[in-house]
Amino acid sequence: MSQTIVIDPITRIEGHAKITIRLNDVGEVAEAHMHVTQFRGFEKLSEGRPFREMPSLMARICGICPVSHLIASAKACDAILAVRIPEPAVKLRKVLNLAQIVQSHALSFFYLSSPDLLLGMDADPVKRNLFGVLEADPELARGGVRLRQFGQQVIELLSGKRIHPTWVIAGGVNHPITPEARDTILAQIPEVKRIAQRSLEWFKPLLGNYREEIQTFANFPTMFMGLVGPDDTLEFYDGKLRLIGAEGQTVNDDIPVERYGEYIGESVEDWSYLKSPYYRPIGYPSGVYRVGPLARLNIVARCGTPLADKELAEYKQIDASERMSSFYFHYARLIELLHCIEKIEQILDDPDCLSKHVFASASANSSEGIGVSEAPRGTLLHHYRIDENGLIVWANLIIATGHNNLAMDRGVFQVAQHFIKENQITEGALNRVEAVIRTFDPCLSCSTHAVGQMPLHVQLIDSQGEVVDEIAR
Repeated sequence: MSQTIVIDPITRIEGHAKITIRLNDVGEVAEAHMHVTQFRGFEKLSEGRPFREMPSLMARICGICPVSHLIASAKACDAILAVRIPEPAVKLRKVLNLAQIVQSHALSFFYLSSPDLLLGMDADPVKRNLFGVLEADPELARGGVRLRQFGQQVIELLSGKRIHPTWVIAGGVNHPITPEARDTILAQIPEVKRIAQRSLEWFKPLLGNYREEIQTFANFPTMFMGLVGPDDTLEFYDGKLRLIGAEGQTVNDDIPVERYGEYIGESVEDWSYLKSPYYRPIGYPSGVYRVGPLARLNIVARCGTPLADKELAEYKQIDASERMSSFYFHYARLIELLHCIEKIEQILDDPDCLSKHVFASASANSSEGIGVSEAPRGTLLHHYRIDENGLIVWANLIIATGHNNLAMDRGVFQVAQHFIKENQITEGALNRVEAVIRTFDPCLSCSTHAVGQMPLHVQLIDSQGEVVDEIAR
């Protein structure tokens, strides 16, 4: 008889999701899906709000990556103002975003994924956590905590608070950085740079221990998308939106942001509250692509900072077909982390970053604005329309995790097919099904948005666990 395995919830991710795996009569995996089970309709909640409120409101979408939403939202509002933002403000926004990526990448790699990498996918789940990492390798664990602390401290020194900052506004930033704050940040750079380098040297030899996972963790041809800076450099704040194919060929070298809807479609499946974006010219679901650290390093020629460029050159020695594997998100995350530290130092070494000219004052000069930036997990898009009073009448958000939805779902199926056979279901096999999701580092709280009407099933359960009422749509 067929049977269904349910992993609920998926552990060591941000947000709520579950996995179902259906086995056929001979115990082979016939179907598997990742279900995002929470729904938060931020687009609808935004309607009627003044557009200038949007950056601070959007920073509250997520406690893990509030800066990412703050910046994408502010850029959309900049477009509504239709003014040029002062360059010092742009530089400070970039530093804030880079710090966000440092702290988020450290959280993903060290807190959520390093237990699998250090202790093994089959390790005792009681030990397979950050405390187990601390016991087995105190230097590694403390280094990860320190890197995240650094990112959060930079955010606080710039914006005044570590979570849900409101410093970035339409037209620039609220206030300039002080020389004391700048010097405090720069004084920490040598230490955190060494930790990032040491972490890479620890991780790279481990790749040989995970050949089977590399071969099966969402290892299939897809396109990759992300922002690219001048001279094909790694870019998180601005630049052009590039899409490449699985063989490295350019599919679209400059997707016009103002016409993104012609290129990025959004579909909905009845098994998830997470939208499934796809490349519209190819169609759904064949137009699957990935975003985030793996995609960004696969679409650029160099990082633009010396230490990260050296690491990127070594990374690119790996065969391109092997770099299809989402296991390499871990590798790419560490390279980006090192680059962000170097880039923060480069920007803050520029005397222009201390300029007091950090805000451009203007009224709304356009009824529509689109903001695109790179969040830790990939390309983030905010799109707003306003009425004559400056109130939001329509909003659309395409979140980084959403871009990866189709690839994550296919990855779950690939891993389940490989590690679950003939009704042989081990804890290590089920952990690998979860671990492929962790490679993407999904952030589900801010990404669960829907289009159209979705199936809905609500149950009212009493204190004894009995269903007393339910409704389905």
